[in-house]
Amino acid sequence: MTDTQVREPAAAADPPPPDSPGGAPRLGWRGGARFVWTQLTSMRTALVLLFALALAAIPGSLVPQRAVSPVRVADFIRDNPTLGPLYERVGLFNVFTSAWFSAIYLLLFVSLVGCIVPRVGVYARALRARPPRTPRNLARLPAYARTEVTDDAGVLDRAATELRRRRYRVDVRDDGSVAAERGYLREAGNLVFHISLLFVLLGVALASLYGFRGTSVVIVGQGFANNLTQYDDLQAGAQFDESDLQPFSVVVKSFDVAFETGPVQRGAARLFRAQVEVTDAPGQAPHAETLEVNKPLQIGGTTVHLVGHGYAPEVTIRDGNGDVAFSGPVPFLPQDGQFTSAGAIKAPDARPERLAFEGFFLPTAVTTNGSAPTSGFPDALNPALFINGWSGPPKVETGEPENVYSLDTTGMTEMVDADGAPFRIALQEGATVELPDGRGTITMDGWQRWVKLQVGDSPGVPISLLAIAFAVLGLCFSLFIRPRRVWVRVVDGPDGGRLLEVGGLDRADARGGLTEDVDELAETLGGAPPGGADASPDAPDREPSPAAPPLRKQ
Repeated sequence: MTDTQVREPAAAADPPPPDSPGGAPRLGWRGGARFVWTQLTSMRTALVLLFALALAAIPGSLVPQRAVSPVRVADFIRDNPTLGPLYERVGLFNVFTSAWFSAIYLLLFVSLVGCIVPRVGVYARALRARPPRTPRNLARLPAYARTEVTDDAGVLDRAATELRRRRYRVDVRDDGSVAAERGYLREAGNLVFHISLLFVLLGVALASLYGFRGTSVVIVGQGFANNLTQYDDLQAGAQFDESDLQPFSVVVKSFDVAFETGPVQRGAARLFRAQVEVTDAPGQAPHAETLEVNKPLQIGGTTVHLVGHGYAPEVTIRDGNGDVAFSGPVPFLPQDGQFTSAGAIKAPDARPERLAFEGFFLPTAVTTNGSAPTSGFPDALNPALFINGWSGPPKVETGEPENVYSLDTTGMTEMVDADGAPFRIALQEGATVELPDGRGTITMDGWQRWVKLQVGDSPGVPISLLAIAFAVLGLCFSLFIRPRRVWVRVVDGPDGGRLLEVGGLDRADARGGLTEDVDELAETLGGAPPGGADASPDAPDREPSPAAPPLRKQ
């Protein structure tokens, strides 16, 4: 009869919970949040977000932005009836204030904070910790040296003193060894660099939210008051408010210009300087200042730059009824280095027809047979105004802004002479021309200069500049400081003598010099034996290691 072993059936495994397929433990909302936070604060995610931010900024330079040029945005939408509304919906006309750009920016900020905070804690603990204990086999270290000592009394104390002189943090241990470490500022440099990046982002955010920058063309002899109505264009952050503008005013008293008149670099700019009168606040006494290129005025927290200049011909237009429809200077925009300037003169109140003119102002008009007049020098030596005239029925004022430097001829007809050719008008100072068909006259009374002022305030720029300086400093620390550990120990030799062992380890990829420093320290503490260490036949055996170099000294 054969014995049969009866086995009891194995206990059935507990069934997996119904909400965790396959028996995997449920993550839970805390575990899920921890997982998401871990992924967000990883260095890989920070680099991906930084790359995404750079990509997201590209449309801001390719597509016209409403904050910079609303006219170009309107033209783009008009010329692209399909793409324009699509760009509008996804925020491509306001890239830097769009929700998706702000989301990437904020996620990058949070990711950097999550990366830095744990590293600060680890670094703080490392600063308080003792240098690591001495390894059992120093010969396995990348740099190793040993030498005989005749008297080991006080060797460890001398080693500690020498290492402190070399700016190591030293720990004399009870096991008869000295452990030393230096290079803690390397990690401090890394932390400073990353923290500085945070402050750069913070400074950019403050400048984008609360800063503003605008320009205004001011005729010499006139002034500028710091309010919204005085700006030709204004770019402002989302949190900017009109009440943030400082209530100062600037009057341009005179503007000095000088150009090179010699044969070398003829026409090159030599001097642009405006004498201005500044009133810091209503009720205060004005004071004289000098405004030059790259030498701005600082009025409170607002900076005023001189960024351009040009000519403004003074004209008087009389309409067909004999009334003055327009009189005053009109800024023309320079088109080349000789200050050939283009512009438009508008008299919408002229009656019975509104009048308008467009053309060029030449500061030094030069005419040759068979060619159009040109400007031969940037200074006003022979100023002349060359324009064409337009007329049309009165237009209802809609309040819609329009470009003052160009003419919209919709609904207007170009003036022609008796032969049906376009009516060309050439004016010099004091000259008057009769317009065809009794439409009136136009007179060039003279000319003025204008200056272009750029007024702005970027509250986050000082923070960003200081942060960039600290980032460069931190980067230098992380690149040039070499974290290093050194251990010194006295052991018994094979012949009953005493041996001094020195081992060294670089904690990061660095330039050479570790082996030489370890050799020098061994020589300083114990002295090299006559004839060299490697020639001694009594060198004790040590366990081979691929990373261990040949013994340097014995």
